[in-house]
Amino acid sequence: MSLLELFLIAVGLSMDAFAVAVCKGLSTGHVKVRHMAITGLWFGFFQALMPLIGYLLGVNFSSLIQSVDHWIAFVLLVLIGANMIREAVMGDDDDDDGKGGLYSAPVMLPLAVATSIDALAVGVSFAFLSVDIVPAVSFIGICTFILSAIGVKIGAVFGTRFKSKAEIAGGIILILIGLKILLEHLGIISF
Repeated sequence: MSLLELFLIAVGLSMDAFAVAVCKGLSTGHVKVRHMAITGLWFGFFQALMPLIGYLLGVNFSSLIQSVDHWIAFVLLVLIGANMIREAVMGDDDDDDGKGGLYSAPVMLPLAVATSIDALAVGVSFAFLSVDIVPAVSFIGICTFILSAIGVKIGAVFGTRFKSKAEIAGGIILILIGLKILLEHLGIISF
């Protein structure tokens, strides 16, 4: 997997976290660097952890389904991307109530897990594609940290108008990566 593909996957996976971070910025009012760092750390950590868990699960089963791995990666990425687009269009609200403790562990943990569930499935597909997992999850975590921290600031400055567009873009990116993987393994295209 090329660095560009990994970057696009990282950005695509980060879009849910970015959208939630924008909402957190809206709820916070006056954003401090501390708010940006806390959000980035929670979301970045879980976006790195989930594909690692998925990879470890996938490695145990890869020898059984190696002949269909490209189909699995394609289906997983398309489903994840389509779900992101559906959530954006349906207007699922990831915002919390904006009350005290907005950045506390009981508030951040479920948000971090919810925004990184998609990455678990991507980790499984990484196992089937024999991706070097440590650099991949590190890159995903760092990308999510940066985008989430920026998302908090954007939310405070610009409002919610970018939320669904970011989720739609992330979903489209994941679908296109899945399609590219499938077409490469079928020998239709080569990069």
